[in-house]
Amino acid sequence: MIQSLHKAIPFALALAAAAPLAVQAQTPDVVRLGNLKFAHYGAVSYMKEACGKYNLKVEERMFPKGPDIMPAIVAGEIDIAALASDGAISGRANGVPIYTVAGFAKGGARIVASVDSGIKSLADMKGKKVGVTRGGAHELLLYAELEKAGLTWSDKPGKDVHIVFLAFADLNQALAAKQIDAMCQSEPQSSQAINKKFGVEIMKPYTTKMGEPVRLLVMTEKMYNEKKDVAQRLLKCFVETTALFNKDSALADKYVRETMFKGQISSQDFKDAMDNADYTYDVTLEHIDTTTDFMQKYGVGRMSKAPKATEWVKLDLLQKAKADLKVK
Repeated sequence: MIQSLHKAIPFALALAAAAPLAVQAQTPDVVRLGNLKFAHYGAVSYMKEACGKYNLKVEERMFPKGPDIMPAIVAGEIDIAALASDGAISGRANGVPIYTVAGFAKGGARIVASVDSGIKSLADMKGKKVGVTRGGAHELLLYAELEKAGLTWSDKPGKDVHIVFLAFADLNQALAAKQIDAMCQSEPQSSQAINKKFGVEIMKPYTTKMGEPVRLLVMTEKMYNEKKDVAQRLLKCFVETTALFNKDSALADKYVRETMFKGQISSQDFKDAMDNADYTYDVTLEHIDTTTDFMQKYGVGRMSKAPKATEWVKLDLLQKAKADLKVK
């Protein structure tokens, strides 16, 4: 009895000593995500639910608009971010150390007019007030379409169209209150304006060379260069959640409506929003360069030096993740 006890004690001590190592080995790597509250950002948001299997803990922080994430990246508070391409381009142009590692959504924009504004086409916007969020893809899309329609614009009186800059969260309210005649808005808010009968669609602003805007998943240079293993696991999780949302629309609907929007949008709002957007993985260097050219042309997002896509787009992690998961 005593002899077996003597044998058991060292074994118990060895187990106790090994326990902290076992816990340590299972401690997940923390990845801090900057995100925006839109329907087509849902698969990125879902990473915080799904990345545990890759030994990752994704901590999400919501921002009002893409450019607002850049100071948090500079301050070392965010590792990856989901935002429109122009916000990322402008950040990179002004020295924010980020790489584009994937596209995650495309589309998701709509020009909507007040139901009794008399606006049936872009030509009818002459003399009207049009709301848009400054520094986002929607500002760029709006200007490109106005120019194509032969209209001038300014946020001061005197041009064909009077631009009113408002936060995404305030555009619908301003349209409903008739403080603006039309807006270039994101999803699901633009679908919600139509479903609540105070807005009517004029167009989806994808008819210029820029086409449908692609939203970008960006990563800090530090994470890409110094934590390659973490970065690769994260991209694998991203590809998996995106594939899941594309396959399981009921899950995507439930998660976006209940978790992201806390029941503030209907199932119809979500369906209509995603009829005008897609969860994706890909982005081309050409699309980013075209967007950069449009930004320079219209003065959207101040850039000290416009970056070339080849300098800051790194799609190797995405390609490996897609290959590993056999996703096209």
